[in-house]
Amino acid sequence: MTTHSFIRSIRVPVPVNELFAWHEREGAFERLSPPWQQVRVVSRSGGIRDGATVELDVKTLGVTSRWNVVHRDYRQNVQFVDEMRGGPFAKWVHTHGFASDGEHASILTDKIEYALPLDGLGDVAAGWFVRDTLDRTFRYRHAVMAHDLARHAQFASRDRLKIAVTGASGFVGRALCAFLTTGGHQVLRIGRGAVRPGETDVSWDPTRGQLDASALEGVHAVIHLAGAPIAERWTDEHRRAIRESRVQGTELIARAIASLRTKPSVLLSGSAIGAYGANRGAELVDESSALANDFLADVVREWEGATSAASDAGVRVVHLRTGIVTGVAGGALAKQWPLFQLGLGGPLGDGRHYMSCIALDDEVGAIYHCLMDERVSGPVNLVAPEAITNAEYATQVGAAIGRPAFLPAPAFAMALLYGREMVDATALASQRVRPTVLTQHGFRWAWPTVEKMVAFETGRAEFSPA
Repeated sequence: MTTHSFIRSIRVPVPVNELFAWHEREGAFERLSPPWQQVRVVSRSGGIRDGATVELDVKTLGVTSRWNVVHRDYRQNVQFVDEMRGGPFAKWVHTHGFASDGEHASILTDKIEYALPLDGLGDVAAGWFVRDTLDRTFRYRHAVMAHDLARHAQFASRDRLKIAVTGASGFVGRALCAFLTTGGHQVLRIGRGAVRPGETDVSWDPTRGQLDASALEGVHAVIHLAGAPIAERWTDEHRRAIRESRVQGTELIARAIASLRTKPSVLLSGSAIGAYGANRGAELVDESSALANDFLADVVREWEGATSAASDAGVRVVHLRTGIVTGVAGGALAKQWPLFQLGLGGPLGDGRHYMSCIALDDEVGAIYHCLMDERVSGPVNLVAPEAITNAEYATQVGAAIGRPAFLPAPAFAMALLYGREMVDATALASQRVRPTVLTQHGFRWAWPTVEKMVAFETGRAEFSPA
């Protein structure tokens, strides 16, 4: 059996005890899982201490393998070890090493000793793939961990919070909840159906107006992200679902907050840059710009207005006007991702319309900034500093992964799938949005361009201080 070693280190500007604590907290595994792999936790117990176990299903290149991992050799602020006891490798021992580098910095070293099955045949067939995957995986892991730690360090003097979150199982919500818990905050997940530990802590049914407000007593903040998906054919029924899921849910949350004896200090309520309309062309707009009068703008107007009970009760309210959240595991890019990987991606329609994007991790960071910075209130555009045309977007996605990206997707084909109204209002909308409020309040983007967003999401971007 031929054993190989993989070693990668990173220096981060936090004390070693905080670096180690981050790895022990709930959500660390979710934050570190690369988005291009489908990883499902089957079971786990015991955290990272000796004897703790994790059972995973990992899907790579369409093939799912079961990993059974046991933790051992735990030494607080020094190391912990994961050893595979069952899975696709003949040997897998991952040592996480921690060392202080002065009073305010530390070094993490990941060392993996592994052997492929079938002895030499495994090396010939998959050795190069494993080495490339490990390199990209740990480039990604180190980047996301370092940026998370830096963002939490910015508000380290503030108390840790108890935060209720709706939409916690969504694309943004999952990442946000993991980010918050690794930062030491407590998260209460508000969801439909019965209470299930680790999934739903507070049950609600917005369509029936059902939410036990007493379950929110003692929370410091509420982050409301729930709403029906936009990217489906807009039948009359779905248009109604888009509107009602946002307005009814927000009204219910706002009334519940207003009824509490001790109210949370802030409500961060989801919204969208659809407020500015689909046909602004190359016009620059920001939070001070007039809203449009089309379907999505009207929904946003009602959606944001539905928070009035909370604001009337003296709660700080922030409307999170989110742009196109960019990640390979969800959002708009995920639908096109297979084509871009094959070198068959390209602009939508003529490609001249403007897109206002934001990296998933910057979306999470911006929400956190709005949560912790008490000066922020009202509408906030969650987008990157500069909007780009759709043609430029395609070029940057292709450049990030070394693929051509010039084959256009005809508008009529998208219209056949989703309906002309939905396509014109979303995929072909021209929205050149500026994040004026975030800029004024000192938010710093980790991945300010689409090329950098995609490079990070695919493990091709090195960590650089935010």
